[in-house]
Amino acid sequence: MTIPFSNIPSNERVPLFYAEMDNSQANSATATQMTLIIGQQMDSATQTAGVPFLASSASTVGGVCGYGSMIHAMLTGYLANDTAGKIYVLPIADGDATAAATGKVTVTAVATAGGTLSLYVAGVRVQIAVTTSDTLATIATSLAAAINAKTALPVTASAAAGVVTVTAKNKGAHGNNIDMRLNFLGTAGGEATPTGMALTITAMSGGTGTPDLEDALANLGDKGFDFIINPYTDTTSLDSVKTLLSDSTGRWSYASQLYGHSLGVLAGSYGTLTAAGELRNNQHETLIGIYDSPTPPWVWAAACYGAAAVSLRNDPGRPLQTLEVSGVLAPPLASRFTLTERNNLLHSGIATTTASDDGTVTLENIITTYQTNSYGDADDSYLEIETMFLLMYVTRYLRSVVTSKYARMKLAADGTKFAAGSAIVTPNTIRAELIAQYTTLEYNGYVQDSSGFADGLKVEQNSSNPNRVDVLWPGVLINQMRIFALLNQFRLQSSS
Repeated sequence: MTIPFSNIPSNERVPLFYAEMDNSQANSATATQMTLIIGQQMDSATQTAGVPFLASSASTVGGVCGYGSMIHAMLTGYLANDTAGKIYVLPIADGDATAAATGKVTVTAVATAGGTLSLYVAGVRVQIAVTTSDTLATIATSLAAAINAKTALPVTASAAAGVVTVTAKNKGAHGNNIDMRLNFLGTAGGEATPTGMALTITAMSGGTGTPDLEDALANLGDKGFDFIINPYTDTTSLDSVKTLLSDSTGRWSYASQLYGHSLGVLAGSYGTLTAAGELRNNQHETLIGIYDSPTPPWVWAAACYGAAAVSLRNDPGRPLQTLEVSGVLAPPLASRFTLTERNNLLHSGIATTTASDDGTVTLENIITTYQTNSYGDADDSYLEIETMFLLMYVTRYLRSVVTSKYARMKLAADGTKFAAGSAIVTPNTIRAELIAQYTTLEYNGYVQDSSGFADGLKVEQNSSNPNRVDVLWPGVLINQMRIFALLNQFRLQSSS
């Protein structure tokens, strides 16, 4: 019998019609690319820390993890850009070795004319009405109450003797990045401190430590997450996620094949970012650099990856440049990096964004931190994040083909004569299939140079293990158009 039936026996004698289903030639499905958001929940949370769960909405996560918690703010930022993705959150407890950041807003002079005070906390505007009869204590009390009324803020506030003390809801060094400033939009945006009134802002400080991620990451098991948002940029936390995604023993290993890519945002000056980027070298990690934005970096990370995920799911080869990012405030014009600075950051492993005159934030070049090979020589093979997602897509595509069509095939050497339709493959049969599938990938815009691929493709039966096929797959991934260079060799008069 040469037709490869799996269930209908060859010795059946009872008439008449029998049919079995074989889906090996019909599989066209693609893997669901899921998002994982890592972040701290509050001590009052009812959700078990360190256990991932499917997030249905920001309000649901706020209810079980705490409104204003890091994880709540991150999910809110992500959903501002991606509402179609399947999102899991991994809530993390503060940890015993962490301390909360605190800051102050001190009212030093009362208003001589009525008006509205606009204070921005973590990029969110808090406003109170001020009258000439308000005392220092009255203003401070009103401001503290207004802060606490916005439950999504990452801080709580208390007032005493004209001083508002602000405390981060989550403990840890990240709390030092909670920004407080007055009148972010300025007079052009209708914001100004009431006449005569004066306030002094003491920046958030005193936050120390980061929670340990090892146990929580271990709880991910074998569930695949392509978009991993890491709010922590300290070396220990980055290395924990690096281990999770490593080529040798992690999710990119031959045995795991789960894949995924981590993205975080580092806030700091140009010099700080350059120095930090040059210390990293990981193709499975992206760090975007920002400076002087009112929005916390962990919200930036979630928002940026939300914007990127929508595009990467639809087409992993299409460049992410110019994609708009919602849910974050751009730095003031004077604080934005120049073209030269952004170019240098991109040569130091730091990805970049830009902002238009109206404050719209867009992705510019989202690179990985991979910069050198194992010998310390410059290496740009894993530079672009699109390369990593193309590798994920193509590898999964090939795996789907192989596991669907060749799951229960016998293997014969090239040149073996057997009946057509037999459940037998040879290296040449597989080679022809791979060339055909590469042509499909090329037509769909994921790879290029089919003829060169066919020339370089090697498929052979392993010399030591006759049940194994070894393949050298020399695919050429599609590129992205990033630079358009034009030499405008103009004339002032006709040369004829």
